[in-house]
Amino acid sequence: MNFDYILLIIVFSYLRRALQSKILLPQIDKYLAIGFWFSIVLLITGIILNFSRVTTSWIAHAMLFTLIYFCLTQKEFKSVKSFIYSILPFVAVNFIEDFIEMINSPFHEEWDNYFDTAIFFSIVWFFAMFFINRRQRIDMEREQLKAIELEKEFQQSENLKAKLEVQVAERTAEILGQKEELQKALDKLKATQAQLIQSEKMASLGELTAGIAHEIQNPLNFVNNFSEVSSELLEEMNEEIEKGDFEEVKNIAADIKQNLEKINHHGKRADSIVKGMLQHSRASSGQKEPTDINALADEYLRLAYHGLRAKDKSFNTELETNFDTNLPKAKVIPQDIGRVLLNLFTNAFYTTHQKQKTSSIEYKPLVSVTTSFNENRVEIVVKDNGSGIPKAIKNKIMQPFFTTKPTGEGTGLGLSLSYDIVKAHDGELKVETIEGEGSTFIISLPLNI
Repeated sequence: MNFDYILLIIVFSYLRRALQSKILLPQIDKYLAIGFWFSIVLLITGIILNFSRVTTSWIAHAMLFTLIYFCLTQKEFKSVKSFIYSILPFVAVNFIEDFIEMINSPFHEEWDNYFDTAIFFSIVWFFAMFFINRRQRIDMEREQLKAIELEKEFQQSENLKAKLEVQVAERTAEILGQKEELQKALDKLKATQAQLIQSEKMASLGELTAGIAHEIQNPLNFVNNFSEVSSELLEEMNEEIEKGDFEEVKNIAADIKQNLEKINHHGKRADSIVKGMLQHSRASSGQKEPTDINALADEYLRLAYHGLRAKDKSFNTELETNFDTNLPKAKVIPQDIGRVLLNLFTNAFYTTHQKQKTSSIEYKPLVSVTTSFNENRVEIVVKDNGSGIPKAIKNKIMQPFFTTKPTGEGTGLGLSLSYDIVKAHDGELKVETIEGEGSTFIISLPLNI
């Protein structure tokens, strides 16, 4: 049996199978098919007609060398080069054996065993390389499949990314739209808040009206009284001038001067009250200025007290002031801090008044205000002995629109606005309370000078 044609059949069969997945030119596939069937025909013919081995071997060598040349030089056969390299030892040994047999038969017969051994090892090499290459090809195909899967996954991820980008763009546009709506709502809320603040100020101004009337009446009474007394003194002075008693004229003139000074003092006092009322009623200028906290607290304490007294003549409370005489002026917005103090004083008077009306034991209402200076901060303490604040609502009293007063008596904005004002001054507003015994509100403000 001639193994050269068997090898040719194997090679043609392998090449056609290995290149099935490739896009080949029609003539290449045609030549491979022709070579495959031609090798089978020659093998059968050689077996049946018993051609000489030399003739068939050289035909097989010519076909093998031609096939190997094309496989190594044509790019279409690049994937089968490793297979071609695996058969090269067998082809070379077989060719050398046939060539030596042709030119020197005795030498060939003498070394025939060595040639058979070489052919055996070349066949072993062929099968070893064949299986190794097959394994490598399988691994390579697996890697290619993995690469294809990875490419599919990458493509899917790219598609998903594109979809997500579209969704993100849509969501971003939606969020921007919502942002614009929220901004509009915020602007409306700020405008509403400003209106509420102004309404709260006007409401508190209404409560102050009676107190202001009472406060301004006192200096006006002094002005009127001292004016009448001064008029009488002038008449007396004219009489003394006619008598020529100039010493008495001097004494009367000194009394008139004192009266004029008192008139000036109480006139300024009335002017101060009116200015305070106007400052409280109009929008805050936002400008901080050095302010006498003692005078501010004293003024709003009395205004709040007389405002409540005007509503209910039966109400009476003890007012206690403990002002630090060495308290420096703090740089604040006077009308804003005055609004905070007015709210705290009003709440203190309200709670003591309610306790006075409902208490079954002897009860003396007391509201006190204390000022002090500590560690570059001004402290204002407003204390009452009213009903106190229940623990359940203590954390809610600074919330907007929260109120314990009956409907129509409170907006629930007083403490909330007071808290915001103090915070805007970089200060703190704290509350200490014992239910049934009273509350203490502590304002702490930086000096800011």
